[in-house]
Amino acid sequence: MSGICAGRVVVVTGAGRGLGRAHALAFAAEGARVVVNDLGVGLDGVPGPDSPAAAVVAEIREAGGEAIAHGGDIATTEGAASLVRTAVETYGRLDTLVNNAGFLRDRMLVNLDEDDWDAVLRVHLKGHFLPLKHAAAHWRAEARAGRTPTARIVNTSSGAGLLGSVGQGNYSAAKAGIIGLTLVAAAELARYGVQVNAVAPAARTRMTERTFAETMAAPAAGFDAMAPGNVSPLVVWLGSAACTGVTGRVFEAEGGRITVMEGWRPGPGADKGARWTPAEAGEATLKLLAQAEPPGVVYGAQG
Repeated sequence: MSGICAGRVVVVTGAGRGLGRAHALAFAAEGARVVVNDLGVGLDGVPGPDSPAAAVVAEIREAGGEAIAHGGDIATTEGAASLVRTAVETYGRLDTLVNNAGFLRDRMLVNLDEDDWDAVLRVHLKGHFLPLKHAAAHWRAEARAGRTPTARIVNTSSGAGLLGSVGQGNYSAAKAGIIGLTLVAAAELARYGVQVNAVAPAARTRMTERTFAETMAAPAAGFDAMAPGNVSPLVVWLGSAACTGVTGRVFEAEGGRITVMEGWRPGPGADKGARWTPAEAGEATLKLLAQAEPPGVVYGAQG
């Protein structure tokens, strides 16, 4: 198959449904050979009876593409290592990693159990770190052997990680952590030919049905702005060799809109040249806040 990813081997985690499925299909349509990872769990992370990864593989093959399923737990060392091995042993290479797997266990902070905190951080944040680590080790070895790759990593954050989201302290913390991980990975891995970026998508998935219930109720005629497939073109481009010189960036993607997100930058400041008293620090800070841009509104906090 021809396309901007022809000849590339792409791994997509959490690719059995929603955004991950859309990404896997879009990469395959652009000529990539795809490793479709999905553990087959429910919205809360509990294993289910079916194998959605196999179903996506069947879709890709029916359309004339190449794909293989991987059902390992990518939040474990063995699962993440086997994910990379599957790509290399099946197709002889690995070019792009799309970290997408995740689930929700929403609670207000005072009701949030430690287990729910740990489970969400484990899948979202650790589930990004471990595949990234093993893919990066593979690419580092390739570069040291004189075969510097044209490698790409696309991580999945969220508006909740950028602004916060009421009732999603665990999810927001994990998604904010993914942005930090993206920035570090971009800086550390550039020498090995690896570009690392993140997307913060807004789309209709099992995870967002309740969050976007009102906006998803009536799609515009001829264009469903909340369809997961709207996010995939940006992800495919970021994962392609055509994307050159773009790394350490975060993009919001929703419907037909792409936005470059600009993170923490120095705003108004004051330097006394000596230690402030608490009263002086407070007075100076209030003056600085009056000059600063107001923060974005936390999701769910309006009204």
